[in-house]
Amino acid sequence: MTTKTLVKPLADEAPSPEDVARVSETITRMRLLIGRRIIGRTAIANIAPGLDISHLDVLDAMRRVDGEVTVGAIAEVMRIDPSRGSRLVADLVARGILRRDASQADGRRSLVVRTEFGDSLLAEIRAVKRSLLARVLDNWEADELNAFSILFEKFVTDFESVYLTAEKAQEEKLSPAP
Repeated sequence: MTTKTLVKPLADEAPSPEDVARVSETITRMRLLIGRRIIGRTAIANIAPGLDISHLDVLDAMRRVDGEVTVGAIAEVMRIDPSRGSRLVADLVARGILRRDASQADGRRSLVVRTEFGDSLLAEIRAVKRSLLARVLDNWEADELNAFSILFEKFVTDFESVYLTAEKAQEEKLSPAP
């Protein structure tokens, strides 16, 4: 297997245009695969054929909510309209995957919690996803996979940070001055 040797550039050295172009082209290929939601669709087909891919997004968003998990927090993490988030959560509640609980901090507030069935469903879906990824990564050397997992996480984290910073700046531009 041939791979480019990982060389850490100096902190003040800009990334090469060739490397940036390669990452850009690879992101485009990955976006097409992600856009088709191949991993999630395979997991749903194998585990829960009645679910929609958006339902998986809700379960994932719940994991990423910082603080109490509410419909509003889920919608914010998913970057969707709260009414759409509410419909998705209501559907998952009707299917017995989620339930609503009262907040201990504010009884008027409704929290969203996975049921035991929801926990087992999520565990099965994760197992299918990891199995698919294990097949893709099967021929990788251990050091390649370790380096990739660390660098991919760093890339996505940095990408999220740049996106959130730009999103916040845009919101500040659009909001009226006090």
